[in-house]
Amino acid sequence: MSELFPRKQVMGFVFSMVLTAVALLVYFLDMSFTAGMTVLLITAFVQAGLQLVVFMHAGETDDKGSIYTNIFYGVVIALVTVFGTLLILVWDM
Repeated sequence: MSELFPRKQVMGFVFSMVLTAVALLVYFLDMSFTAGMTVLLITAFVQAGLQLVVFMHAGETDDKGSIYTNIFYGVVIALVTVFGTLLILVWDM
């Protein structure tokens, strides 16, 4: 019976709820902007990774190397787009 219980998914769900509660604490504790954004960014990226690995089963196939490579390239393109936009529009460079 224990091998039928989705322990990994339940633990992932509980950890997601903990990360959500930590993100809510930013609002309720009235943190400074810098501290709040730091906590929110960290919890957002950890939760995105958790969702990808636990619930989307990214590491359970034979081609997990190509899946993680594509995710890495997607993150790089997103960062280049965001920082390039900031560079041009906000920082006037």
